[in-house]
Amino acid sequence: MMRVLIPDAVHIKPEVEKEIAAPDIEVEMFQWAPGVTTEIPDSAWQSCDGLVLFEKLRIDEVIAAKLERCRIIVRAGVGFDNVDLKGWGKRGIPVCNTPDYGTRDVADHAIGLLLALVRGIAYHDPRLRLDPIAEWKFATPPLMRRLWEQSFGVVGLGRIGLAVALRAKAFGMRVQFYDPYLPSGAELPLGFGRAETLNDLMASSDIVSLHVPLTPETRNMINRDSLAAAKPDLILINNARGEVVDLDDLYQALKEGRVKGAGLDVLPIEPPDLRHPLVVAWREREPWLDGRLILTPHAAFFSPSSIIDLRSKAMRTCADFLRAGKIRNCVNKEFLRQPA
Repeated sequence: MMRVLIPDAVHIKPEVEKEIAAPDIEVEMFQWAPGVTTEIPDSAWQSCDGLVLFEKLRIDEVIAAKLERCRIIVRAGVGFDNVDLKGWGKRGIPVCNTPDYGTRDVADHAIGLLLALVRGIAYHDPRLRLDPIAEWKFATPPLMRRLWEQSFGVVGLGRIGLAVALRAKAFGMRVQFYDPYLPSGAELPLGFGRAETLNDLMASSDIVSLHVPLTPETRNMINRDSLAAAKPDLILINNARGEVVDLDDLYQALKEGRVKGAGLDVLPIEPPDLRHPLVVAWREREPWLDGRLILTPHAAFFSPSSIIDLRSKAMRTCADFLRAGKIRNCVNKEFLRQPA
């Protein structure tokens, strides 16, 4: 009997993983909850043939030393910054992700953040709730604008970035992107513009939406320099990883008016650092920021259906490898000593 360990399961019911694994693979799950530390017994680490990992737990050297039988690690999610790709590659163990479970959910959320900002939805509702008569005003939101007059810039035209770009195009926006890893001409059949540098995209876009993984190259790529290059009245949307944006620099850009607004589903520290000046200003609804910033709790990926997809796809990737050596979505292929 082979065994798969899920040490930081976000959900346990329904038991979709066990249904997929039966009858020849046993699944052991430990549920993660905010503020709860669950002790995983050494025997669970030592006896697992496969590891399905959410984003809540980082596999450090102490844990790695216990994984005596592990032959595959699957990230139940798109990002893989909590796994040492090179280290596992040197051990000959493939690391796979689950890139196709929430593409449309995240894309919808990005456009949802934008609509909530530029149509004043998030601005009007709390005011009307407090005083429906006095606040019955249509012209007060600070970011109100016509979408089809905007230039929409996408950083990273992968699966999610492309899905967002197509939605923006459907709203009549002029779409352009920055992605140095796409070959020349990739933009031509889509009818998109292409920026040669990040600063070029920032300077020519009214809205910029981020859809890149967290890597040494992308960490803090939205910083003082790139924000200084931004077109006046820029709106920034981030559904990628919080560390892609330098939050201190974004705070200054918003405070100084160089950036007009932002919709952030992700932050460098989650839940947020309540002492950070941007979070303080947002919570206190300071007049200079009011209506210009929306925060959501890393929720872009979520729907009940997307969670079932995520768990099912991650478990199938793990089970197919253990049963037949079939590998898909390997993200550390370049580091494997021997191809799996």
